[in-house]
Amino acid sequence: MIGTMMDYELTIGSILLHADRFHGTREIVARQPDGSITRSSYSQVLNRARQLCNALTGLGVVAGDRVATLATNSLRHLEVYFAVPAMGAIIHTVNPRLFPEQIEFIINHAQDKVLLVEPQFVPLVEQLRASLKNVRHIIVMGSGGSDAVGLLPYEELVEAASGTFDFPVIAERTGSALCYSSGTTGVPKGVLYSHRSVVLQSLVISGVDWFAVRRRDSLLPIVPMYHVNAWTLPFAAAMNGSKLVLPGSALDSRSLFELISREQVTLAAGVPTIWSDLIQFLEAQGKRIDSLERVIVGGTAPTPSMIKTLEEKYGVQTCHGWGMTETSAGGLFNAPHDWDHLANEDRRVMLGKQGRTPYPFDIRIVDAGGEEAPWDGKTFGNLQIRGPSVTSCYYNGGGPPVEAAQDGWLPTGDIAIVDSAGYVEIVDREKDVIKSGGEWISSIALENIATSHPDVAEAAVIGVPHPRWDERPLLVVVPRGGCRPDPADLIAYFAGKCAKWWIPDEAVLVDSIPRQATGKVFKARLREDYAHARAPSAPSEAGPNTV
Repeated sequence: MIGTMMDYELTIGSILLHADRFHGTREIVARQPDGSITRSSYSQVLNRARQLCNALTGLGVVAGDRVATLATNSLRHLEVYFAVPAMGAIIHTVNPRLFPEQIEFIINHAQDKVLLVEPQFVPLVEQLRASLKNVRHIIVMGSGGSDAVGLLPYEELVEAASGTFDFPVIAERTGSALCYSSGTTGVPKGVLYSHRSVVLQSLVISGVDWFAVRRRDSLLPIVPMYHVNAWTLPFAAAMNGSKLVLPGSALDSRSLFELISREQVTLAAGVPTIWSDLIQFLEAQGKRIDSLERVIVGGTAPTPSMIKTLEEKYGVQTCHGWGMTETSAGGLFNAPHDWDHLANEDRRVMLGKQGRTPYPFDIRIVDAGGEEAPWDGKTFGNLQIRGPSVTSCYYNGGGPPVEAAQDGWLPTGDIAIVDSAGYVEIVDREKDVIKSGGEWISSIALENIATSHPDVAEAAVIGVPHPRWDERPLLVVVPRGGCRPDPADLIAYFAGKCAKWWIPDEAVLVDSIPRQATGKVFKARLREDYAHARAPSAPSEAGPNTV
């Protein structure tokens, strides 16, 4: 017997129609490349999206075609975000920070028909143009045209198009958005999100026990719109009627501070380096961000010192999220819950974990033999996840199928422990965990200790080859401005904070730590750089049998 409920498809177009009907005048603010501020609304975005749908139809775009973007968090990019999937095509957000060869591969692999680029990326496109096999039209998303021959002006196309366009009825499992991994291990691989998965993910992060995206919020997604749909925050904002603040390409701390203050931002999202840089700016300038209530931190975990500084000095609550391109961004979320009985330090320890998984996701950890490991808060295992926003395979044969094929679970590549309440703590990436004398050392735990040192701005820990213990930890540190800590003192700082045999054998000071295009520490490159590092002979005796 089938239920009597209405059959209503969950689509991205329906989110924008809802936003127009119920909070159409709610403001959308965007910083332009020249630093000026443009103001729009959800109703205006709907009108422009309809015009863009007609313009793209005139260029031959039909249902299922891939339409690529090389763009930042801008107003025009937001219009494309809604228009392309609403007309039945697929928006393919390309990460402009990838190597040109990777961008060329991604656009060709996706067989993109149209490419929309912001003006600052036109030189990159000109460099690749002859190699883009399927791209028929390139549109420049600026206020004017381009000196490059054959590129179409976005504004002229939109303004000349009719504003009458009825979004077609689309089955919710139809593809809506395409995003590729960064390709640090092999070629980039594509993940094709459905309308249903995007809507479900947006509903999940709106939940009060997760990111609580609310109508009263002024929401600043610093996480790029080309990175896993900006963690679906633009869609959640439209769904709930939040004021949306788009930073454009100005992601330096001063620009972000000015935007947060001017637009009274209450909720912002970005990777940890954004917040560590902003904290240093605020401390150096003696400024505050009193409107800001919560920050969503993803990409890598926030350090305990970052959580403490944001909370105690600025009154900002940290919400931690974990996810992958393959999981529509979020799969684990951590915001304060039933922790009133905990001391402040214990509460921050909980906040530093990756959190719990919301319905309709499910997680487990498994041992090397594939058996599920216990949730006892101490047993390590490989983290796996499943759910309606988790991919079952890669797009267009991009590499082997996600080995989710193992009884329906996606192996994440992370090593984790889970406590009895279901809180997950990722100990390390499977490829980054340090294996010393047959035992595992968590590089993440050591990095958290290092960044609590007052003279340390950033830290990374990698395993380097050792003749006796296979690998030993090496600490790589970026000092805080004006500081030059003694490496020996940095090593001594670990005493009493972790097992003796976990303590790094050596520390090196650097000006910067290499990062991937997504902002994560590029540990593979660090391991290459320090592959021949040899730890001092005395500390190397501190193996796993040493307490």
